Amino acid sequence: MSHCTEFAVFKVSKQNSARVVALSELIFAEMNAQEEVIISYQILQKIDNPLELCWHLTWKSAEVAKLTTAKWPTFKSTAQFQALVENNIYYGHFVSAS
Repeated sequence: MSHCTEFAVFKVSKQNSARVVALSELIFAEMNAQEEVIISYQILQKIDNPLELCWHLTWKSAEVAKLTTAKWPTFKSTAQFQALVENNIYYGHFVSAS
């Protein structure tokens, strides 16, 4: 089973940035509560546009990523997270091309 990588980019106001980062970490913990599905993560800020934050997640597998992200609306912190995000810029899952 090969790992799956997720990139998600969000536009967030400067005043909400720290709270969005904290909520992101809560969401990852909620996703991993039953079983470790996210192996590692980074929350990144774009160099030339600090209003853009990026999730770089490594999932256990593409199947696990698909099943877990389908449950997005059910996680406790997602509604508050989405309320603070001004725009969902990009979202995608990737696997090794080789």
